[in-house]
Amino acid sequence: MAQTETQTVRAQAKWVRMSARKGRIVAEHIRGRSVPEARAVLAFTQRAAARELEKVLASAVANAEANHGLVGDELVVHAAVVDEGPTLKRWRARARGRVARIKKHTCHITVLLAPMAPEGPAVASPAPKQERTSEPVPAEAAAEETQEKPESKAAVEEPVEKPKEQATKKPAKPASGRPRRARKEADN
Repeated sequence: MAQTETQTVRAQAKWVRMSARKGRIVAEHIRGRSVPEARAVLAFTQRAAARELEKVLASAVANAEANHGLVGDELVVHAAVVDEGPTLKRWRARARGRVARIKKHTCHITVLLAPMAPEGPAVASPAPKQERTSEPVPAEAAAEETQEKPESKAAVEEPVEKPKEQATKKPAKPASGRPRRARKEADN
């Protein structure tokens, strides 16, 4: 059974008529997810690349069940890669005997599935490292340092007032019939 845990199952679709850039956007959504979760994500993704990735995912699950005796719902998408394939170059006639180049991109989609890691007992995260000093710290002093001091309510609730220099501005000028230049000269 140890072989099955490290074993990965692969499915690949080659020469898919879609650019690799569009496929990579969708592939990012399913990487690291369980197979049922990845299927749900692809089912509700509106991009055309999702349909192609869904086919490859279904093929990888079928390979795992038929060839390796694994259960499809207990697998995780270990990797979803979309590589560039060959570009088909076509031409379109334009005015005055010229041509316009048309590039039809293709890509290769690869999906790797792996069994889920067995969930063991929850391991506590290690305590954050503290700086070591040569002198031992008494327990009471360490407890006092870790306690947070409450902030005063006045400092938290009251808004900070603006300095008086910024608060005093020229009042808005009423619209008058004078031209702009005459208003500037009158203000100076």
